[in-house]
Amino acid sequence: MTKMRTVDAAVAILAKEGAIEAFGLPGAAINPFYSAMRAHGGIRHTLARHVEGASHMADGYSRAADGNIGICIGTSGPAGTDMITGLYAAWADSIPMLCITGQAPVAKLHKEDFQAVDIESIAKPVTKMAMTILEPGQVPGAFQKAFQLMRSGRPGPVLLDLPFDVQMAEIEFDIDAYEPIAVEKPKASRKQLEKALDMLTAAERPLIVAGGGIINAGASAQLVELAQLLNVPVIPTLMGWGTIPDDHALMAGMVGLQTSHRYGNETMLASDFVIGIGNRWANRHTGGLDTYTAGRKFVHIDIEPTQIGRVFSPDFGIASDAGAALDGLIELARERQAAKSLPDYSAWVAECTARKGSLHRKTHFENVPIKPQRVYEEMNKAFDKDTTYVSTIGLSQIAGAQLLHVFGPRKWINAGQAGPLGWTCPAALGVVRGKPDETVVALSGDYDFQFMIEELAVGAQFNLPYIHVVVNNSYLGLIRQSQRGFNMEQNVSLAFENINSTDLSATAAGYGVDHVKVAEGLGCKAIRVEDPSDLPAAFDKAKALMGEFKVPVVVEVILEKVTNISMGVEIDGVNEFEELAERAEDAPTAIIARRA
Repeated sequence: MTKMRTVDAAVAILAKEGAIEAFGLPGAAINPFYSAMRAHGGIRHTLARHVEGASHMADGYSRAADGNIGICIGTSGPAGTDMITGLYAAWADSIPMLCITGQAPVAKLHKEDFQAVDIESIAKPVTKMAMTILEPGQVPGAFQKAFQLMRSGRPGPVLLDLPFDVQMAEIEFDIDAYEPIAVEKPKASRKQLEKALDMLTAAERPLIVAGGGIINAGASAQLVELAQLLNVPVIPTLMGWGTIPDDHALMAGMVGLQTSHRYGNETMLASDFVIGIGNRWANRHTGGLDTYTAGRKFVHIDIEPTQIGRVFSPDFGIASDAGAALDGLIELARERQAAKSLPDYSAWVAECTARKGSLHRKTHFENVPIKPQRVYEEMNKAFDKDTTYVSTIGLSQIAGAQLLHVFGPRKWINAGQAGPLGWTCPAALGVVRGKPDETVVALSGDYDFQFMIEELAVGAQFNLPYIHVVVNNSYLGLIRQSQRGFNMEQNVSLAFENINSTDLSATAAGYGVDHVKVAEGLGCKAIRVEDPSDLPAAFDKAKALMGEFKVPVVVEVILEKVTNISMGVEIDGVNEFEELAERAEDAPTAIIARRA
């Protein structure tokens, strides 16, 4: 066996486990680990400007492709606490991510040493494992266990905390003899799946709700195959958007209070049976449970047994990996298809398709300042089916989910449950690392963009090109809309007269921050748009700039200050604040042209 520092063993394990993309900031307490990465040479490191930003980059990288595990690295003390928001976002959405922190020497942990904090206790509620490794000999096993946990069951993040003296200690270690621990995933039995399929085929108007667990399992193709075998419409959740392409005949729309389609909600209300696969019945999807569950039966399949019944009790629950369950259901459906015992759901599918062609929101507005709906219409025209969108929270994300189109798994990357402002920019950089040859388009409101705007410099430094669409109404728009009943709208305006930025038009000057100058000052390219007719040319120019300079390109769109986006408190009571489409020309990029 070879004698080496624990950090050299740890880095060798990272490489053998296939985790070779790291994002972070060095510091005194983690320098030994950085020296091990430098000596090894097989781990690429992207230097962030903020440790929270590094955690979101690692999260974005993990979400970008099947099997990815991003690494976030920081020093002791505040670096670990800065990672907590990133850990929470990954934990909430079942994303594997490894955070590594430096720590004060073991003998100093109880002496309030400089930047010594009990990060293990702080991180435990938002990780699958958080561990301060106190013995050098535990390092290989701790990393081995971390990778097994991140990949087993419901995926999630892990934090490993390395005291300085533990990093410097030497141990006997043979990387050639190292083997990953087998991943554990529950698998539905044939009997369970037969019962689920019996319940589905006994229904007249069944639906499949496709959650993010299908994407985590790399099983989107199986989801589409099952839907086609059964001829049953699919409702993707926000985290499952892309499991079935938007233009597929069985894609019936999204359901919910905010990130939903009118036709999706109407189809859910018309159904009599729902099988949810890899979803968690999030409250923004269900709304009031009495409305959501009334008149229909439910089967819930989830990889985490304790998730079944957490929100409401289904009529039948199965603990299973989504991919394994779909494989089993496909096998059963083929058998029944061959026996000609599957029901004919063509009339139900036609009814769902009719709704998809009639219940549209209007997008074609010509107002100046620009209405946000027009931005998404032009984005649909400008970006092709291979585009990956990245977004997190706010009216921008809600309207984007209502009006944009997604055509495959991992092409809508969104911090769904946590929704931290500032996530979008660093996450997009991580996505670019994970999809270096694909078009990545981020979507932010002005506040989300400003939260971690410094990370644009990372994209410029490391040549990580993407387009960042910033819809600027100089408001905390979602908060403003939610405060309408409290007469508080005037208290959330971000606008101020920017008298020191002389390049701003009279309109844009009242929108405060000059995002174009800030972006350019950070080494990126930027374009400002104030007239909707200029949007196509702006997107074309952005693509050209991205190709030429290989840096992030910001397209800032000056919006009207107040727009209320469709939302409500029940899926049968979503408020439509804006005009609805009455003609095909009102929604020219709808998947199905508007029908009378």
